[in-house]
Amino acid sequence: MSRPLVIILLTIFVNLVGFGIIIPLLPYYAETFGASPAIIGLLFAVFSLCQLVAAPALGDLSDRYGRRPILVFSLAGTVVSFVMLAVAHSVAMLFAARIVDGLSGGNISTARAYVADITEPKDRARAYGLIGAAFGLGFIFGPALSGVLSRISYTAPIWTAAAATLVATVMAWLWLPETIHRTQAGVGNPFRYLPDLAKRPVIQGGLIRSVVHRLGDKRTFALGLACGAAGLAAAAMTYTVGTFTLALVPLAIGIGFGHPTMASLVSLVAKGDEQGRVQGTASAIESLGRTVGPVWGNSSLQHYGESAPYFSAAALLLLALAVTVGLDVAPADARRVSRAG
Repeated sequence: MSRPLVIILLTIFVNLVGFGIIIPLLPYYAETFGASPAIIGLLFAVFSLCQLVAAPALGDLSDRYGRRPILVFSLAGTVVSFVMLAVAHSVAMLFAARIVDGLSGGNISTARAYVADITEPKDRARAYGLIGAAFGLGFIFGPALSGVLSRISYTAPIWTAAAATLVATVMAWLWLPETIHRTQAGVGNPFRYLPDLAKRPVIQGGLIRSVVHRLGDKRTFALGLACGAAGLAAAAMTYTVGTFTLALVPLAIGIGFGHPTMASLVSLVAKGDEQGRVQGTASAIESLGRTVGPVWGNSSLQHYGESAPYFSAAALLLLALAVTVGLDVAPADARRVSRAG
C-alpha cells in the first residue's frame, strides 16, 4: 500500500470518527433547544442540500488547483462547524453550523478523486473498499465515543469531534502530497457540465460493477440492493434490540457491496482531468437523496409510525434494483477508443 493511500485512509478515518460522534448525538442535542422531529430532519437535510450546491464546485476547483488545498479547506470548514455546534444556544445556530459544514463539505468526494489519481483502474475497487473500511471503523468508534462522552455533557463529544477533525486537517496539510498540477479542465461554471455528466451510465444508475469479481457485475450489485432492502424490511418489523441488530447485518452487507462499487465506477467513467468534477457531481446527486431522506424519514416517523421510514427505504432500494437491471458501464477511455475505432 502506497504512503499517500495510507495517509488519505488515516485522514478519512479520523474525519469519520468526528462525523460519527456528531450524527447520533445531533437529534438529542437539538431536542434540548426544543426542536421537533421534523426540525431535526431538516437539520440533516440542510447539510445535504448545501453539499448539493457546493460539491460540484469544490470538485471542479480540485481539478483546477489540486486535491490537497480543497481537502484541507473542507476539513477546516468541518472544524469550524463543530465549534459552532458546541457553542450554540439556539436552533438557528444549529442550522448555521450545518450550513457551514455542508458548504465546505467536499472532503469525501475530493478524497475519492485523490484515490483515483494514485491508483490504477484495476486497483480502484480494492482502494475504495479500503475507504469503505475506514468509513466503517470511523462509524464504529465515533458513536461509541459519543455515548461515553455524552455522560459528561452534550458538548463534550462535539468538542472531541472538532479536535479529531482538526487532527485530520493537520495530517492532510503536513503529509498529503499533491497529485495533480493546475489545469484548465474545469474552467467556468461547474454546473454547466452537469447535463454532459448526467448522460454517463454511472450517473444514470448503472452502478453495477462488481466488488466481488467472482459473482459478476449485475449479480453482486443486485445482491447488495436485495440485502439492503431485506435488512430494512426486517428492521421495520422488529421490536427488540437483539432482532434489530440482526436486521442490520444484511443492510451492512448491502452497503458494503454498493458504496465501494459506486465510487470505483464513478472514477472509471471520468477522464483523467475531470476526476474532481465527476466525483463532485456524484456527491451532489448523493446529497440530493440525503436531503429528501431525512425530511421524509422524520416526518413519516412522526405521522405514520416507527416502521414507515424503514419500509419506504426498502421500497426505494427495490425500485433501484429494478432500474439498474439491464444497465451497464464502460470506462471513459474505453468509450473513446470505441468511438475512434
